[in-house]
Amino acid sequence: MKRKPKDLAINITLPSIDGTIFNLDETKGKRYLLSFFRFASCPFCNLRLNELVTRFGELDKGFTIVAIFDSTIGNLQRHAKKHHAPFYILADETNKYYKEYGVERSLIGMLKGMFGRMPILLKGMFIKGYIPLISKGNWLTMPVDILVDENGVIQTAKYGKDEGDHLPFDQIKSFSSNK
Repeated sequence: MKRKPKDLAINITLPSIDGTIFNLDETKGKRYLLSFFRFASCPFCNLRLNELVTRFGELDKGFTIVAIFDSTIGNLQRHAKKHHAPFYILADETNKYYKEYGVERSLIGMLKGMFGRMPILLKGMFIKGYIPLISKGNWLTMPVDILVDENGVIQTAKYGKDEGDHLPFDQIKSFSSNK
């Protein structure tokens, strides 16, 4: 079921790329972005992850990000560790939380993103080197960005219409410091 503003965030317990088990309780008292991505080698996802890592310093000091991938932990470590993210990157191999948060799959959305965002796709693949040679996850998964306040209440839920459709970074930045 899709989550909406005023819903409470559902607890999440998943393996992290750092080898630990993450529990959403680690975010208690903090505002955060909960972001559901596609598979670990997805060019759009890696470009977004790169943007979040590169611009993380612009966010409020008490703010964090929880990035979840439709991937095995081993495959996610292979593709995401190189980002050296200062936030949580998790693997939901069984899609348990994708289902609980109502993350959708869409052939139309995948095609729309692939062709409508071709320059971004090409940048990810040929300039940044995010080539999806190994795909352990579903190509049809659509991204979801959820902004959660320090009380665990969802304030914004953006369900992407295509594979590159995320909340604008400036909206995340504004939310991170809005106390």
